[in-house]
Amino acid sequence: MNIIPCSIKTLKGLYDISGVEVGQHFYWQIGGFQIHAQVLITSWVVITILLGSVVIAVRNPQTIPTDGQNFFEYVLEFIRDLSKTQIGEEYGPWVPFIGTMFLFIFVSNWSGALLPWKIIELPHGELAAPTNDINTTVALALLTSAAYFYAGLSKKGLSYFEKYIKPTPILLPINILEDFTKPLSLSFRLFGNILADELVVVVLVSLVPLVVPIPVMFLGLFTSGIQALIFATLAAAYIGESMEGHH
Repeated sequence: MNIIPCSIKTLKGLYDISGVEVGQHFYWQIGGFQIHAQVLITSWVVITILLGSVVIAVRNPQTIPTDGQNFFEYVLEFIRDLSKTQIGEEYGPWVPFIGTMFLFIFVSNWSGALLPWKIIELPHGELAAPTNDINTTVALALLTSAAYFYAGLSKKGLSYFEKYIKPTPILLPINILEDFTKPLSLSFRLFGNILADELVVVVLVSLVPLVVPIPVMFLGLFTSGIQALIFATLAAAYIGESMEGHH
């Protein structure tokens, strides 16, 4: 007889737990919506850095390139080579997307190590790298999913969905599950690595504030760049896979 009241009490406890937030966050109330202001502020800073750097470097292109122009041409060539390797000969239209993903994640990751976000005080919470927030990494992963669905559908039409029953219809559930695991792995890999790196630096700075954190910070810069490269490479590989139809 006590089973139903106990079950109700258990469900109520789970509901209460689901409303618990990890840490404090700063929100903007716009209309009836609650906007995560911390992520927007840091993302706008990263976008401003990227746009400002490009405008300054290429506002007056030279026949004999300047150092800044050389650097951005090298970055463009790198992104083009990455896209061509993963997507194939039809890589051209996808260079802007892959480049945007790589540069935004790269600068976001480095901003967590190089910019003094913590000195900016907010009413609640604190600023950190955009990729230190699961909302950002999930949004980037969902954009990647939308991109490779669009790539496959634009090239093959509705026949794109035949891939779910190849090589045999028995694999239909696994092939469908794969499209859910791709954004999950992309988002949690990036979020987990950046969060762990920043936590390690914070802990070491609090314990040994002078010498020990410096090598860890340099290692964090290296791993942050690697994470941006991994995300961009996988995004391009997924797009190429959807266009070619192979696994």
